[in-house]
Amino acid sequence: MAKILIIEDEAAIRRVLVKILSEENNTYLVEEAEDGLVGMEKIKDDEYDLVLCDIKMPKMDGIEVLEAIRKIKPEVPVVMLSGHGDLDTAVNTMKLGAFDYISKPPDLNRLLNTVRNALDRKKLVVENTQLKKKVGKNYEMIGNSPAISKIKDIIEKVAPTDARVLITGPNGTGKELVAHWLHQKSNRSNGPMIEVNCAAIPSELIESELFGHVKGAFTSAVKDRAGKFEAANGGTIFLDEIGDMSLSAQAKVLRALQENKISRVGSDKDIKVDVRVIAATNKDLKKEIEEKKFREDLYHRLAVILIEVPPLNERREDIPLLVEFFSDKISEEQGTNKKEFTDGAINLLKKYDWTGNIRELRNVVERLIILGGEEITEEDVQLFASKF
Repeated sequence: MAKILIIEDEAAIRRVLVKILSEENNTYLVEEAEDGLVGMEKIKDDEYDLVLCDIKMPKMDGIEVLEAIRKIKPEVPVVMLSGHGDLDTAVNTMKLGAFDYISKPPDLNRLLNTVRNALDRKKLVVENTQLKKKVGKNYEMIGNSPAISKIKDIIEKVAPTDARVLITGPNGTGKELVAHWLHQKSNRSNGPMIEVNCAAIPSELIESELFGHVKGAFTSAVKDRAGKFEAANGGTIFLDEIGDMSLSAQAKVLRALQENKISRVGSDKDIKVDVRVIAATNKDLKKEIEEKKFREDLYHRLAVILIEVPPLNERREDIPLLVEFFSDKISEEQGTNKKEFTDGAINLLKKYDWTGNIRELRNVVERLIILGGEEITEEDVQLFASKF
């Protein structure tokens, strides 16, 4: 049941609003506050799905209430109640974050429609927040080593900007995690993040995948199709393993970065795009440039900010935290009780040569949880972890 707070100093208006909303299929629980101060005390002490707030009130006016709510509970939609002389002010409150405004005396249909729309918006905001938390958990960066702390510091500084970032490092080190953190902490976090594995797409299809194509552009192009750059408009595109991209596709990516526009394969029509580009590679691009396999001008466009993710062997002090994290996650996924790792098991894992980096560590932890005893010991690691 949705919970609504009405902040209004005129008792007659409050009674009308309460009557209308309380009788709406008994789906709303409605509370009252006779002024802004009382209303704010209620908001601090309780949870509401919607606030209806008068603009002109003694002690604390509606503008002050709106600004206070936006600071402490920004997810709660606020609908302003305005008299005839308050309409200009009511419109200005929209710029301050109000969901909408309703003139007094309220029109029944207008009121109910606005309330339903505001509650739908609140539901979407909550669902989006929960989804972000879930996604954030899946892409959490684990570790307190100097190398990881440095990366986290760079992300905090770079994420709010639109600067392009090139992430380098061996396979399995977590380059994708860095890209997701950059997006989640950016001003584009409400927009899409589109991932493209350049190594997994045949060279003859990469341009169509990135930029789309028009019907008839090639044999199998039976209809127009948008590409990944268009799909990422307003958000971020993550070009993973960009060192494997063909030179012709590199030239088109360079144009997209220079001019913020692309053209579909088989078309001369330009399409404007607003996309932040994050790229990653396990290759030495400077060596690729020397061998004429990668464009130097594209490299400099991509590497405005360079983040190097170290191999796990260079951050062994993070292994206990990573084991704990993977143990929790794998046990949750499998619906089993969490298994503890003894100090001996952890110390042995810290000595391992992690050629497959974090990806390999996760696989080993999963194997130990499945095959080991109730407590993972040094003997379990020696028995079930390969290469020991």
